[in-house]
Amino acid sequence: MTRVTTYWCEWAWLSPGPQQGVLFEVEGGRITTVSSARTPPEHAERLPGMTLPGAANAHSHAFHRALRGWHGGARGTFWTWREQMYQVAAALDPDSYYRLARGVYAEMALAGITCVGEFHYLHHAPNGARYDDPNAMGRAVVQAAQDVGIRLTLLDTCYLAGGFDRPLAGVQLRFSDGSATNWADRLEEFTVDSEWVRVGAALHSVRAVPAEEIPEVTGWAHKNDAPLHLHLSEQRAENEACLAAHGCTPTQLLASRGALGADVTAVHATHLAASDVALLGGSGTGVCLCPTTEADLADGIGPAAALHAAGSPLSIGSDGHSVIDPFAEVQAVESYLRLDTETRGHFAAEELLAMATTAGHQALGWADAGWLGVGARADFVAVDLDSTRLAGVAPESIPAFARADDVRVTIADGRRIVQDGAHQTIDAARELQDAINALR
Repeated sequence: MTRVTTYWCEWAWLSPGPQQGVLFEVEGGRITTVSSARTPPEHAERLPGMTLPGAANAHSHAFHRALRGWHGGARGTFWTWREQMYQVAAALDPDSYYRLARGVYAEMALAGITCVGEFHYLHHAPNGARYDDPNAMGRAVVQAAQDVGIRLTLLDTCYLAGGFDRPLAGVQLRFSDGSATNWADRLEEFTVDSEWVRVGAALHSVRAVPAEEIPEVTGWAHKNDAPLHLHLSEQRAENEACLAAHGCTPTQLLASRGALGADVTAVHATHLAASDVALLGGSGTGVCLCPTTEADLADGIGPAAALHAAGSPLSIGSDGHSVIDPFAEVQAVESYLRLDTETRGHFAAEELLAMATTAGHQALGWADAGWLGVGARADFVAVDLDSTRLAGVAPESIPAFARADDVRVTIADGRRIVQDGAHQTIDAARELQDAINALR
């Protein structure tokens, strides 16, 4: 017989917005009843402040976290930053990757993130040699997430080319299985026996996966009812190279190969033609925005409002982890649009919250999370309303002003993993410091 736990929330975000004095009963990691109570019953665990659904980080590269603050003020572009990223990728092995990822995921839990999508392409040993377990790097990521207590969708990524007209070179050899068929064969061997881990698929990008190989990856995703993610038009150079190689945009190329649809999430989608926006929205393809990383890498500002209007569900990710804060991400979506259009008020607070919660979980294959109601996974994030930052902020505006350091409690699947702003078992700062120092 499973234990029933009762939580009393000072405030809780129920559809369509915040309500005061809410009781949740949780059994087996799921919400079984929702009711009202002006004061907490004696047996209830109290969640002070505003209780929100757990956030989903729909796009993570855990090993990029080692780059935060490393040559951060150096002048350059995405392409010069990529060379620094390759230095970190070259240094990792399963043990060091596990230690780094554990610190990164603990930092996510502290920020109110209960589920992460790891866009995983660092598969093999240096020079492309196979580990005895060809999925050793993926298993390191899985173990890190389980130790922290958050759910994981491992988006195992196909990466086959150095560009439209160039082969793999250097550290890129670690990313490749040689062909999409070999990628699928390796992935078939990767079984995970956990209710908190799912395996999905990813195309790194149209420049890294030749057009003729794309259907193999999409076919695997469809056959396994798995989410499919891909980088899309993050850089103008990718668009120009695709036009030169194929006479079409990356979005058009994906559409021609059956790689758009409601089970697909395009990451970044920063530089799109109007016809691309229509293709993505019309097919129901989701778009994961990573505005703090896109700003850090000088990528540009994506057409979030146009994509939303066209029908693309919008989620958010921390990507390179220049910041790990789902509130900062959704607030940046709005603020960057204001700067770009010189117009305020593109997304309401509840729409911003949906980007960080329901849409993100849906994109990662967890439709039963990201909302607070009967049948949902018991993911609760309690935000402190007594901070100076939130003084005077109306309850219904909290998602538009809160930040990660306002999070006091994180509960994932009914498991309390953060209490009073500290992870229950992991010293995230120490884990990250030690792991990153070892790499550098």
